Amino acid sequence: MQKIRIPVHDPANFSFQECLCYLGRSDKECLHYIIDGKLRRMILVGDEPAVIELVPGAHNDYLEATVIAPLGEVFPEDEIRAFVTRWLDLDADLQSFYDFAGNDPILSALTTQYHGLRLVGLPDLFEAISWPVIGQQINLTFAYTLRQRFIHTFGFHAAVDGADYYLYPRPAVIAALTPDTLRPMQFSRSKASYVIETAKAITTGWLDGERLAAFSYEEALEHLLKLKGIGKWSANYVLMKYSRFPQSMLLEDVGLHNAIRYQLQLAAKPSMAELLTYTHQWKQHAAYATFYLWRSLIPQ
Repeated sequence: MQKIRIPVHDPANFSFQECLCYLGRSDKECLHYIIDGKLRRMILVGDEPAVIELVPGAHNDYLEATVIAPLGEVFPEDEIRAFVTRWLDLDADLQSFYDFAGNDPILSALTTQYHGLRLVGLPDLFEAISWPVIGQQINLTFAYTLRQRFIHTFGFHAAVDGADYYLYPRPAVIAALTPDTLRPMQFSRSKASYVIETAKAITTGWLDGERLAAFSYEEALEHLLKLKGIGKWSANYVLMKYSRFPQSMLLEDVGLHNAIRYQLQLAAKPSMAELLTYTHQWKQHAAYATFYLWRSLIPQ
């Protein structure tokens, strides 16, 4: 089997187990699996799907990826290395965030409790922008149900070692649909339309990863807000999880409100004015601050 070493930057501030805890938060997850402390998922390498398994290296300074399917094929190592690095933010340096958070009343305890957690991202642009659309105005459990139906119906599928592996649906596949196709899955008509329109934006080139990367944070935010169905919450989700702008923060996020309330032991969820007061100093640490607060909502 092909094995690839993937370097971990700042290994003293990396915990594979903390990443697994975040990745294992839903039993309806179908793009990756955690099996005996190992992380498996199917990824697209060039134009070919491959199932990889990740385990931590002996000294925490690398992850080892093993290609478990298809057997006998050799894939470009750089592509696998780049995907995993971006997915798990392996090239991040967390020390500046930890130094900052240590003096913040909301964040200080979290960096000790979840030390080494990286901001787990979404390396696929269509997944990054369609997932928050799917999750709009419904609870997280039902959002995962819709996502699972969406992936099972339209994603590439292969069975490996008795398990079902999927790739997230391709934009070209979804762009060819009509909203009526998604309605039997319990998508609202507007949500189905928004998902299809975002797919079309990618297939036409209007929405492109390289183009987003060339923008400043403000320019990228303005660009995404031009898409129907994409508000500030959804746009910042994309900029946080795909583009990795460090100042991305989802101030409208109910989970963030609840996490701040619990950390400060407030009697009620904070108002928007209070949220702005609590978070205005986060700036270049906003994305990691948000992510650590989300982590605090996952049951131990």
